[in-house]
Amino acid sequence: MDADELRAKYQFESLQSFLDLHYANLRVLKIEQDFYDLASAYLTRAAAAGVRRAEIFFDPQTHLANGVPLEEVFGGLSAALADGAAEHGISADLILCFLRDLGPDAADAVLRASLPFRDAFIGVGLDSTELGHRPRQFKDVYQMAAAEGLRLVAHAGEEGGPDYVQEALALLNVERVDHGVRSMEDPEVVARLRDQQIPLTVCPLSNVALRVVGTLGEHVLPSMLEAGLVATVNSDDPAYFGGYVDDNLAAVQREFSFDDEQMARLARNSFDACFAPEADKRRWKAEVDGWLAARPTAAASNS
Repeated sequence: MDADELRAKYQFESLQSFLDLHYANLRVLKIEQDFYDLASAYLTRAAAAGVRRAEIFFDPQTHLANGVPLEEVFGGLSAALADGAAEHGISADLILCFLRDLGPDAADAVLRASLPFRDAFIGVGLDSTELGHRPRQFKDVYQMAAAEGLRLVAHAGEEGGPDYVQEALALLNVERVDHGVRSMEDPEVVARLRDQQIPLTVCPLSNVALRVVGTLGEHVLPSMLEAGLVATVNSDDPAYFGGYVDDNLAAVQREFSFDDEQMARLARNSFDACFAPEADKRRWKAEVDGWLAARPTAAASNS
């Protein structure tokens, strides 16, 4: 396969076309060092982007299916997060995701298998193919996760409609919705998200790459903010979609002409949405406030 053929594989038509390539590529991860190297490379790049907090999704079911023991996965990822904190000052934790297309019984099995490593992850999520695999199918495993004190998030409203978001909120009791862009199609869902201040982790460049929206200019992020939602900007498999978090933030600032205050709001939202200790969140938001106060526009308006 030549370089042009390889590049063509990264032009995705849908979420599923991405997942097919993504899961095939994950077969190269075999030993603890592989997981360490992958996570370390990400954290180094995130540090260069000024990231203070990372909550990283991983799919243990994929690696188990590839014959990789959980000890290798958790060992490599946990060591990389510890070194990332020491070397870059990044606060980071893992969120174990269930592959929804494998069904609730498989999700139950992988959660039980992962509980001996409970100290290595802080929450559970739900990802992979959304359509046809509704949140309600995973109610029991989410109840088990909640009983273990795990934080609860789920991908919803990326491919699926706002009804998927409503189910994730009502039946899985998620504290945060991943993507959630199609929530804007239902005023009742928007009202619930706003009234309960449930954050959404929005990934604009991924949404364009996966044809969730036609162009960045069509994205609903400005409408989310106008509606009073706790929308945050994030990266989503950045090696595939050409956008780490700083790339995503630069793209939306450029596309929507967001001013400093709007960018600061996005940053504050991200800290409000994360699962870090409150003292850390206050410190990071104080950094944002200090940055904003030092901006020329802020100084001019305060003179």
